[in-house]
Amino acid sequence: MEAILTDCVQNSLRHFMFKNAIFFCERLCAEFPSEVNLQLLAASYLQNNQAYSAYHILKGMQTSQSRYLFAISCFQMDLLNEAETTLCPSNEPGGEIPNGAAGHYLLGLIYRYTDRKRSAIHHFRLALSIDPLLWSAYEELCILGAAEEATVVFGEAAALCIEKQYFYHGLASPNLHVASEGCNLVSSRNFSSEDVSRRQLKNTQVNSLRDIPSNHHGAAISASQPHNGGPSNISLYNTPSPVASQLSGVVPPPLCRNAQPNGSNLNTVNADGSPKSVVNSLVQAPRRKFVDEGKLQKISGRLFSDSGPRRSTRLAGDAGVNTNANTTGVAGNGTSSSKYLGAKLSSVALRTVTVRNSQYWANDNIEEGIRAEIFDDIRANLASANSSSSPGDVRSLDQDEPTVPVGGVVTSRSKVSSGVSEVLGLLKTLGEGYRLSCLYRCQDALNTFLTLPLRHYNTSWVLSQVGKAHFELIDYLEADRVFSLSLRVSPYSLEGMDIYSTVLYHLKEDMKLSYLARELISTDRLAPQSWCAMGNCYSLQKDHKTAVKIFQRSVQLNTRFAYAHTLCGHEYVALEDFENGIKSYQDALQIDSRHYNAWYGLGMIFLRQEKFEFSEHHFRTAFLINPRSSVILSYLGTALHALKRSEDAIKIMDCAIFSDRKNPLPMYQKANILMSLEKFDEALEVLQELKGYAPRESSVYALMGKIYKRQNMHEKAMLHFVLLLPRKK
Repeated sequence: MEAILTDCVQNSLRHFMFKNAIFFCERLCAEFPSEVNLQLLAASYLQNNQAYSAYHILKGMQTSQSRYLFAISCFQMDLLNEAETTLCPSNEPGGEIPNGAAGHYLLGLIYRYTDRKRSAIHHFRLALSIDPLLWSAYEELCILGAAEEATVVFGEAAALCIEKQYFYHGLASPNLHVASEGCNLVSSRNFSSEDVSRRQLKNTQVNSLRDIPSNHHGAAISASQPHNGGPSNISLYNTPSPVASQLSGVVPPPLCRNAQPNGSNLNTVNADGSPKSVVNSLVQAPRRKFVDEGKLQKISGRLFSDSGPRRSTRLAGDAGVNTNANTTGVAGNGTSSSKYLGAKLSSVALRTVTVRNSQYWANDNIEEGIRAEIFDDIRANLASANSSSSPGDVRSLDQDEPTVPVGGVVTSRSKVSSGVSEVLGLLKTLGEGYRLSCLYRCQDALNTFLTLPLRHYNTSWVLSQVGKAHFELIDYLEADRVFSLSLRVSPYSLEGMDIYSTVLYHLKEDMKLSYLARELISTDRLAPQSWCAMGNCYSLQKDHKTAVKIFQRSVQLNTRFAYAHTLCGHEYVALEDFENGIKSYQDALQIDSRHYNAWYGLGMIFLRQEKFEFSEHHFRTAFLINPRSSVILSYLGTALHALKRSEDAIKIMDCAIFSDRKNPLPMYQKANILMSLEKFDEALEVLQELKGYAPRESSVYALMGKIYKRQNMHEKAMLHFVLLLPRKK
């Protein structure tokens, strides 16, 4: 019954029927109240976006997997202190973080959101050192401005680490601690810095990388796994549990340090082997012996003796002659995988074994008719193999091309090495482009992304990064083109759509912005990007009060979405509600201290309040984060000029002009500063150049008129003032 219920729950999770999984998992826990089953119930609630339910189920449990799932629940409920205490107990300062790379990544997020940048960087780097394919950790390091060059992170050391995990552990995915079915408990929940409140974690690991030293993945390596690398055929009663490897006994016993969790509600056995509680009816069934064990061992020996101890069958051969050949490694919640023998035997389970406290009960599961057919086929296959090839040839072929299982497919080690090299080569380009983008070296980032193959360049993530780079370069027309292409490629993706709405805002494309907002809302009403687009739409119509309400809705959907806080602050400033504007910008900086837009917003508030010292500080901080922004440089120069540091201000303006000659703002501000210093000729020279870039900018003609007036050149002054008057059509 327990195995059937477990199988039903896992099937429901695989098919995203979370309510069905919760229902049957409650039945499972009521009938068999073990901690493993409670973990499965908590994982079902997490996938159904009910973190509070998982929180109450797991509270107080001490095993590694329970602590990890409980920490996820706390994180999603914004109980960051409790999540940190769970991952790093105060009474165990040197204790290991549960679930290895995933645990360090989660702890890094907690430190980041509690404003402990140095600790966050440390744990993100640890996560990457354990699992070089944990891309999310590298993304976080880039956001924090602490990422190393991608060529270093995804270099030879990373390749050796990944190959070691494949070659020595033979599992499909490094750092994925699941049994042979490969079913994840907690999947499709994103732990990104912006969308974590709505999506659960993907690829939840089940055990710490160091929990079981001789098995990096925490999954039992047994005869039940296909040693030629093919997918295992697990019978109905042998459904593995993704978390059973933590609590179940494996062979040899010293490998299981967490084999018996605390609590009296678990099924245990007496010294004589009798169960203390009700166990699976399949386990308690009377033992029926259809095949003589001695003969079975002889058959197993003959099957593998002629070809020598091949790498892909050595484990199976050892298991066949071992005195404990009846037993298999645990792969389920109170059940085990079945033992397979040869090509034909891979589809029939010899025994069903349940493990409790390193005690084994066996129930044979072979019908006599099937047995006879299998053994006949074994003899025929063995004779055919002997006639077609010699043992030396088989041994030579296997030694030349050793194989490993990857994703249920057998492949050679050379192909695995080649695949790892290709994946890391791709990550080097993507990682370096993203790192440069986060450092606001936008042109370098664009050049890096252009080296990608076209099939990868034309994906929503890459195109959104390219669009953001053009946005930072104030190239709004090109950003519009790239984001439009991204929407055509992936109309379901919301990546970068908040930035795209701001691009359309600056271009004053009210029709396109309105259409974009409507499409995003219809795609996902619970995405903060959708409401950011809607808020920009109202802001463009000068309806700032409604825009504030909409941006607040975006913040409610994801309190860790920094850009929504910043946009809300801009609207408060437009309403001259500086107090709430300051609070919104500070909330954004609490989430992302390198969010330069918020530093810029605070600088603008203090500039308008004539608090020039504070203004200069915030503009300078924004400049240190994004030293290539001509807008930030322009206002920093304005603040310096207000502080009577005009010479420094002119130098800053020159840097701003050099950074972006298409931006008229720094040239205009430089002319203002020169006029205040009574350097009229230099000011007029700058303004004449500015007229070429902005021939219809009225403020340019007004300033030139003032300068001519100060020089007593009244006719020229009058001419420029007349140009300011509206013309009749």
